[in-house]
Amino acid sequence: MKRFLVIAAASLVLCGAVACENAKGVSDGTPCSYVDPFIGTDDHGHVFLGANVPFGGVQLGPSNITQGWDWCSGYHYSDSIAKGFAHTHLSGTGIGDLGDIVFMPVAGKVPVQMVSDEGYQASYVSKYSHDGETARPGYYSVKLEKYGILAELSATERCGIHRYNYPKGTAEAGVVIDLESGIGWDSPVEGFVRQVDDRTIEGYRYSRGWAPDQRVFFSAHFSAPIKGIKIYNGGGKVDGSEGKGVRVRAFVDFGQVDQLVAKVGISAVDIEGARLNYLAELQGSDFDVVAQEAWDKWNAYLSKIEIEGKRNDDKRAFYTALYHTAFAPQLFNDVNGRYRGADGKIYRDTISNVYTVYSLWDTYRAANPLYTILEPERTGEFVNDFVKIYDQQGYVPVWHLAGNENNCMVGFHSIPVMAMAYLRDIPGFDTLKAYQAAKDYANLNQRGLDYVRKIGYIPADREGESVAKALEYAIDDWAIAQMAAKMGNKKDYDYFMKRSKNYVHYFDKKSGFMRGKRLNGSWTPDFDPTKSRHRDDDYCEGTAWQYVWLVPHDVEGLIALFGSEEAFETKLDSLFVVPTNLDALSSPDISGLIGQYAQGNEPNHSTPFLYNYIGRQWKSAALARRIMREFFTDTPAGLCGNEDAGQMSAWYVLTAMGLYPANATNGAFLLASPLFDKASVKVGGGKTFVVEAEGNSEDNIYIQSAYLNGEPYHKSFITYSDIMGGGVLKLVMGSQPNKDFGAAAENRPQSRVY
Repeated sequence: MKRFLVIAAASLVLCGAVACENAKGVSDGTPCSYVDPFIGTDDHGHVFLGANVPFGGVQLGPSNITQGWDWCSGYHYSDSIAKGFAHTHLSGTGIGDLGDIVFMPVAGKVPVQMVSDEGYQASYVSKYSHDGETARPGYYSVKLEKYGILAELSATERCGIHRYNYPKGTAEAGVVIDLESGIGWDSPVEGFVRQVDDRTIEGYRYSRGWAPDQRVFFSAHFSAPIKGIKIYNGGGKVDGSEGKGVRVRAFVDFGQVDQLVAKVGISAVDIEGARLNYLAELQGSDFDVVAQEAWDKWNAYLSKIEIEGKRNDDKRAFYTALYHTAFAPQLFNDVNGRYRGADGKIYRDTISNVYTVYSLWDTYRAANPLYTILEPERTGEFVNDFVKIYDQQGYVPVWHLAGNENNCMVGFHSIPVMAMAYLRDIPGFDTLKAYQAAKDYANLNQRGLDYVRKIGYIPADREGESVAKALEYAIDDWAIAQMAAKMGNKKDYDYFMKRSKNYVHYFDKKSGFMRGKRLNGSWTPDFDPTKSRHRDDDYCEGTAWQYVWLVPHDVEGLIALFGSEEAFETKLDSLFVVPTNLDALSSPDISGLIGQYAQGNEPNHSTPFLYNYIGRQWKSAALARRIMREFFTDTPAGLCGNEDAGQMSAWYVLTAMGLYPANATNGAFLLASPLFDKASVKVGGGKTFVVEAEGNSEDNIYIQSAYLNGEPYHKSFITYSDIMGGGVLKLVMGSQPNKDFGAAAENRPQSRVY
């Protein structure tokens, strides 16, 4: 299988003076050369495959015909039929959407329709094989077997560029522009296409899906003159050179050409915005130059962390994970600062970029803490977005997509992101406005928050997923309390700290689990802590075994509910050995199992590190190594669950460096077991933070001793300020636990801000 470009006389895209290497071969030393974009495209990873740049607004890649849940990104490794190349995709989500503005190169007379009862041969779609695919950061190509066309793709921040290599002598080279097709839940509302001149076609696509009102405009410019255009709405042909309808497709005829380049600007604002984006980013650009620039942008991002280790498979898994962390949030404003707001109105911001795809229930746990290290300025822009969204829709974002609030998942986890940015002194947003936006969520009368105010808990017989909602709200409340403390607002601090303790209402001391409580104060009957009913029980994509630990903001308080550290430890040990009891009604997100622990879904991500709070750091180390080894590999099925817009990969990136922010907000990164001999993180200002693992090996997974900048270090965590200050954390590793490391009370992490 081809996954990177190799040295060859006919090499399609150069990678600088040193040629790119095969994913399984010897690296040329650049981080990009370790990236395998196919990792996570199989099984339930739902990872986007195609061409993009870090945090870019275009994700140009192949789309299959959706066949179920595992096609949420538009592409699945098990498939072999391409319906074209869409300019927008999601990566790793559990719901499919986007897939807008599909281009499909064709040859000869083809029916401009999708798959019919006669099968794919009766359509313009084409088979392909993995042997005909090549992918690297910023570049994708595939051989379309039906036509013998080699299609190549690359991208800038707001534009996609296609290069179609037709068989020599092709007399009827064409491109189908599909404004009907989307991915997953997406369905078209209105499409429009028009030929502007002999090399330009423009239009738009409006759709309804996970984003209830999505609008994508495009301006496409071709390297060869257009010989003719046929426009269809559904099964009917539209006369003339422009057309509008719900199911719009166009066939663009270029006659005899051997190669065709299409440069496509997109915008969420209007056609003019798409045209301006094209003029600013692609006009006059050569395909190979664009692909090289995309490669360079990815290398710049990936080079923020340099790793040293003995295994190339680990390096491939690591750099591919880091690559995945920059697929979202996605740029959403045009080059002139215009963007579509959460209220559907058009705004302009010439100071700060605007983004979309905020999968906050997932990313607040590890991806956003990682961004505060690698992308602090961009983090300030994210929070600035949250404040704008608050102004436009009346509350902070929950899960924002294409300028729309889809209210997916539980909690309001823009709040911890706002808090961590404020507590870490990250600039770029109005701190007072951000604080007001964060605390105003508490007065909403939606998603069970009215019950939180009235009785302190959410009744299970009045609100679904009541336990999950309440536990996540408690995390949000703790984050607001810390903002209030820094601002000197004791009244707000006391109020939100009290609310952050609401998790106690759900703890059943008899069973030792968090349980649903009805309005009359009784527990939800027929309780089985091993069972799950997807989005239809007291939890959210999990079981009681998985949710009892979701108190990362007050682990000491959780320990107290168990009665002792010993009881807490026994229960935590049991999590990883109690057999699973899942069935067809269980959430498919419960994956990557070790006993009842589910690495494949986010609520569990901090759980392995809770041992640090009771002085058993060595147990966290052993679990971290096991999880990395079992559930993160350099194969297409190398992820054990949804990538979830970067969170799954961010967990691995941080854990592989030996660090994890169990409490995402408070600035403590808990020590586990670094996978690499050395990890060097560029933290800005010319500073580098280094984690050295002396004696590291497959057997030597336990920290024996630690030194910070040459001085003995006894704590089982390190702080954000330590990291950003630069320096060296040296961890001496061994094959047997040093049970004294991090064991003393003063050396354990605490539930406070660092």
